[in-house]
Amino acid sequence: MVNTTAKTRKTQTKRRKALRLPVVSLGAEFLVQGFLMRRNILAFKSPPRNEGHDLICIHPNPRKATRQIRVQVKSRYATDSNKGFPLKEKTLDAFDYLILVCQNIGYFHGHRNVRDGQTAPVFYTLPVRVVRRLHRRKGKGWEIFRARRAELAPYEGEAALDQIAADLKVPYPSRKDLVARDKA
Repeated sequence: MVNTTAKTRKTQTKRRKALRLPVVSLGAEFLVQGFLMRRNILAFKSPPRNEGHDLICIHPNPRKATRQIRVQVKSRYATDSNKGFPLKEKTLDAFDYLILVCQNIGYFHGHRNVRDGQTAPVFYTLPVRVVRRLHRRKGKGWEIFRARRAELAPYEGEAALDQIAADLKVPYPSRKDLVARDKA
């Protein structure tokens, strides 16, 4: 008979300890907040450990702010990550958009130099319907978001923030809008 506890211990010693970078993770939220505000979407950070969402977005004009958009921010710091992360199904009703930030601070898997993988961050703005489609149950109790093979190009970069702007009816900032407002 095989001793399963000895086998389990051997597997656990081979596994690497998770690298936690709370400053980098928090930086992802502020990065997204900055890009939303750059798009003229008023974004407020939710209190730490708030269940379900990290940012609240509203129209910048208080007379036109008829609704709010809840945004969940998830980040991956490794350039060579699979873009997957734990995500419980019960939290899918707590946000309207999930923004996945790939920080790309370096290579952390394999035997390459960490700094060789340093590239510009990339983010994906995913409506909750897309997140539901990519959500999977894995084994006992594990629930994950799988993005490795998903086609995320339509949701990539600043242009994808227009989804949130459209939901809030926030026009793209332009001088033409300023002139029209002055004439009124």
